[in-house]
Amino acid sequence: MRILLTIAHFFKPSDEGRHASQRKDPQPRLQALSQSLTGLHQLFGKSQSIINIAQRLAFPANQPQSHELDIVICTTQNNHLLNQLPVPSDLYKHHSSNIEPMLLGFECQAVLQSYVGKYDYYCFLEDDLIIHDPWFFVKLNWFSQQAGDSNLLQPNRYEISPHGLVHKAYIDGDLALRVTAPFQNVQKQQELKGTIMNTPITFNRTLNPHSGCYFLNANQMAHWANQPYFLDRDTSFIGPLESAATLGIMKTFQVYKASPEQASFLEIQHFGTGFLGLIGGQVGFVER
Repeated sequence: MRILLTIAHFFKPSDEGRHASQRKDPQPRLQALSQSLTGLHQLFGKSQSIINIAQRLAFPANQPQSHELDIVICTTQNNHLLNQLPVPSDLYKHHSSNIEPMLLGFECQAVLQSYVGKYDYYCFLEDDLIIHDPWFFVKLNWFSQQAGDSNLLQPNRYEISPHGLVHKAYIDGDLALRVTAPFQNVQKQQELKGTIMNTPITFNRTLNPHSGCYFLNANQMAHWANQPYFLDRDTSFIGPLESAATLGIMKTFQVYKASPEQASFLEIQHFGTGFLGLIGGQVGFVER
C-alpha cells in the first residue's frame, strides 16, 4: 500500500505564546516532530527485521503491514525547525510556501490534491501528533470496508503523564451541538456497531470531529477533492487551525469516533500535557 502523509509544521517564538508553536523553547516541538516522523517509519515502513539468534541473521518482519511511505512536511515563510531536526532528512520531503501560518493546513490539502490517483491513503497531521498503533491503517481499512466510504473514522486524541489526577486523557470530547450543527447532522445514522476479535465495538457520530488529523482512502480523497468547496479556505469552524484540519472532512463525510468505552480502538497521541493539566483545575474531575 502507498501512503502519502502531509505534516503542517510551524515554529516562530512569540511573547504571547498562545500555541505550542509560538513558545520560546523549540525543544518540545523538535521532540514532538521527531517522534512523529520516526514513529511513522518504524510502524509502517518496510525497514523492519527480526534477528534470528541461531543464524545470526536479520530477516524481514511485519511485511504484510509495511507500506511505501512518502511524508511531506509543509512549512511557511521559513518559520520552521527542520534544520535542527535530529532525524535523517531522507525520512521526509520539505514543501515550503508563503501562506499565512494559520492556513498551513490548507497548503497540505493542496499537496494531497496534487497526488490524487497515485496513493492508497492520503493523510494530514499536525506536527505534534504521534501514532503508536502498528494496526492503525488496518483498522481504518476494516472500518471503510464495513461502513462504506461515505463514513470516516477519526482517531481519538489523547495526552499522557505519570503525574496529576489522571494519567491518560482523551482531549476532544463533545462540543456543544450548535458548534457543528451548521456543518453536520449527527442525528443521521447516530451509531455504527461492529465486532472485532469477538469484541463488540460502537462508533458514534461525533459532536467533535476534530482530531488535528485525518486519514482518507483513495476513494474518499478523490471525492473530497471533487467538491466545489474543496480548498475554499473556509475558517468558520472554531478558527483557522481547526477549520483546516476538520471542516472539509466534516462537510464531506459522516464522521465517527470510537465510543468513550472503547476510545483506544483508534487513537493518536497529542504531545505534551496542555489539556491533561487542566483536569482538577479548569476542568472538573469525576471519580469512578
